[in-house]
Order: sequence, then C-alpha cells, then structure tokens
Amino acid sequence: MGMRVAAARRLAGRWVREEGAALPGFGGAFLTGSALWADPSDELPATSDVDVMVIADPPVRIGKFRYEGVLLEVSAIPGIGGAREVLGDYHLAGNLHLPGVLADPTGRLERLHRLVARGFAERRWVLARCEDALARIRDRLGGLDATAPLPAQVMAWLFGTGVTAHVPLVAALRNPTVRRRYAAVRDLLAEHGRLDLHEELLELLGCAELSPARVSWHLSVLEAVFDAAAEADAPDYPFASDLTPAARPVAIDGGRELVARGLHREAVFWLAATYARCLAKRAAAGLGGYEDGLLELLDDLGAGTPADRRRRADRVLAFLPALRRAAVSLIPPGVPA
Repeated sequence: MGMRVAAARRLAGRWVREEGAALPGFGGAFLTGSALWADPSDELPATSDVDVMVIADPPVRIGKFRYEGVLLEVSAIPGIGGAREVLGDYHLAGNLHLPGVLADPTGRLERLHRLVARGFAERRWVLARCEDALARIRDRLGGLDATAPLPAQVMAWLFGTGVTAHVPLVAALRNPTVRRRYAAVRDLLAEHGRLDLHEELLELLGCAELSPARVSWHLSVLEAVFDAAAEADAPDYPFASDLTPAARPVAIDGGRELVARGLHREAVFWLAATYARCLAKRAAAGLGGYEDGLLELLDDLGAGTPADRRRRADRVLAFLPALRRAAVSLIPPGVPA
C-alpha cells in the first residue's frame, strides 16, 4: 500500500516548516492541486506529486524534488491580493477556498481562506472565474509568435488551447487540474450527458481521431527524449525539475496510465507539453536533436506549421462563445447569485 494523501500533506507541511520558512521574505505557504482536492484518506497515486505554493520575496522556483518519500512540487509567488482578487482568479480561488494553509506567520492566509471559501460558490464569482479562463485563452492564442523557437510556439498554442478544458471545470466548481485536465473534463461532461462537448474539445486540440496505438507510439518516442533531456544540464530552464528521473513517473507513467484506462486522447495534451519542454531544456543546455518526433506529433494534431497552429487557434477563438454558454449551463443549481 502506498502513501495516503493525508500523510503526503503532512510531509509537505514539514518541508515548509523545516526548509521553506527559511526562504527570503517568507510569508506563508499553502497546498494547491490534486492533493489538496483529494480525499485525505485516498492513496496518493504514484503518478502524482504534491503541489505547494510558497509566498517568498523575491520568489524562487524550486520545482519538483523527493522529500521523505513524496514528490513535492514547490512554486513561489511574491505576494497575494485580497479576497476579491483571489475570487476572480480561477487558479488561486480553486486552491484557497479549501483548507490547505501550511504556514501562516501573519494570519493573513487563514483570513483570506475563510473569505474565499465563503464566496467561492457565488454565481458572480463563478462567472468571473470563467471569464478569467476565457481571457487567458484569448491572450495566449491571440499572441502566437511564428518567429519564436519551436518549443515556445508549441507551448503557447497548446496551453492556450488546453484552457478550454478548464472552463467547464471552473463552472462546475471542479479542480482545474493541469496534467489530467482532459480526463477530468470528460468525467464532468459524461455526468451531464455532454460528451459531444468533450469530443469538440478534443477536436480543437487535434487528437479526436488518434488511435491508442498511435498515442502509445508517441509516448515511446517521448520516453527516449525525456531521458535525454533529464541528462541535460540546464539549471536556468524554468521547468528543469519536471524533466528529471524523480519526475519521470508523472510525465511518462502518468501518460501510460491514461492510455491503459482507454483515455489515450486525453493523454495527448501533457504528452505534447512534455515533449516541447524536453526540447526547450536541451536547447537551454546548448543541445539539439529529437525535433522529428515532436514535428510528427504536431502533424498528427494538424498543427505542424505556424500557419496550421494559427488556423487551429482561430478555430478555438471562434468556439469560445459556445464554450461559455455550455459552461454557464454547468454551474450547479442552487448556487447563490
């Protein structure tokens, strides 16, 4: 039997007390992500980490690392706004409305948590967070740069498109998870008899027609690229800690787990993101190669050239009004105005 979520959370709190609190300008820490949303009695999957947000000034990116048998991912921000600002931010509100404060030297985080928890389900704030997600899609896809390096182009298009899976989750008061976003939105839409919308989201990403065998093949190619990127020395690359042997269960095994469950199309988002990050890390280390596999994956997604990615982005942008209407219909009944 593996580690329970509750035990993993306690270890995250211990790291904060013993190491995180020593960061310059430390102002507290709180849990984020799937380990926060999960039932404490659940077993922590081997393909999951525990996300911790630290308030530190200047902020530092610590990333993923093993600590007492659990994989932590620690990020930092220099500060945090008031309740109204947090309630309109779909990432912050999704984390701070739950009881996950790990350290709070001033008491401000606990006060903020109570205010956010009180207003989280109000319709005006649910709508505000949906608009926040839609605005992020417009910003990312509206500013695609065809002159940027290939990994940067792919990440801008991919993450702009991928937020479409978050919009229904935000409306339904669900966790806007990162790696498993398409699996999570499929579960939600299946409950509401809206798998047609899920198919549309997969079509916008370009993976609706991909077969399990084809996705498995791309994962096998990625596996070799991941191991090559893990060996590259690029300490200044922001996502370097996502591409290490310690992080391999999340990036590689997590994808294979989805394929084994019949969710091969839902695995494509993180597969593509990881591939682009591998190339970016190698480039930061002054290394090349391995581009062919990413280009082949992009071709399968109908996004092989900058012009293709622009056309795909425009399709997403044109779909946003319909996505907003669908999301509003998913707001739970009885949510206060």
